[in-house]
Amino acid sequence: MQLLRKLSDLPAAVRGGALAIGNFDGVHCGHRYLVERLLERARAVEGPAVVFTFDPHPVRILRPDAAPPPLTWTDRKADLLAELGVAAMIAYPTDQTLLELDYRQFFATIVVEALQARAVVEGPNFHFGKHRLGDVQCLRELCTAHGIGCEIVPPVQRISGLVSSSRIRALLQAGDVAAAREMLGYPYRLRGLVVHGAARGAHIGFPTANLDGIDTLVPGYGIYAGRGQVAGRWHPAAIHIGPSPTFGDALSRLEVHLIDFEQSIYGQLLEVEFEHRLRDIETFASEDQLILRIRQDIEQARELVHSVRQ
Repeated sequence: MQLLRKLSDLPAAVRGGALAIGNFDGVHCGHRYLVERLLERARAVEGPAVVFTFDPHPVRILRPDAAPPPLTWTDRKADLLAELGVAAMIAYPTDQTLLELDYRQFFATIVVEALQARAVVEGPNFHFGKHRLGDVQCLRELCTAHGIGCEIVPPVQRISGLVSSSRIRALLQAGDVAAAREMLGYPYRLRGLVVHGAARGAHIGFPTANLDGIDTLVPGYGIYAGRGQVAGRWHPAAIHIGPSPTFGDALSRLEVHLIDFEQSIYGQLLEVEFEHRLRDIETFASEDQLILRIRQDIEQARELVHSVRQ
């Protein structure tokens, strides 16, 4: 899988295939179905399956205050697409020049000239070009005019509803990591740098890794069961997101207790996956009551993560 970041001097191996354009944030089940069709189209035209995405999301430039928190960082997105069989992902550096292209110019520049696509696969809500004035009907007409195959795939539905990145964000912000997992097709993952905190966890016998510099969405307040990755190895974890009211601390933190793990990992990047939400943030009458509940949380997290991974 090739991760490319510019259109100049594109390798010949990524041209003349099937193309999908979009943000692909989260690479969720809807994206996965679209990629299945993309791969089928690529086989039909005997070319590569290529995804063209944007880094950053155009909204972060056009309306930064309204930009949604991403579900995946660029390298993670590329890894997920590679697992599905995509040959190349172009993470184009979004700039004002790109955003000024109307939909006809965008199509000519990206689809026809740069990638010489022979097939295009998109979802029903696809929009492109300046002010998002190009829609799937415009796409069909342009593809027909250039002799390019065009397929519009239907949305995907799960028990929790239609799958979309915005719906997954809402679920995560509500703490419903189980429903988010159903729509993603895998446990939600984030990453952060392990920094020094107040050391309260270590003081009461449960050291935690405090994460900073998180570049994706943080789920809603609560205690979660999940996993943390250190040096390529996953460990079950109990995860705290929010304030620490028992200690009178209103500052929100993301703290990860890696179960049965005692090494120092300060200064390292820690990736964390969320499996289940255990409970709300609570205020306890005493430190002893808090310790008892944390022990219960850890045992529950251990059992849940172990059962999921069987």
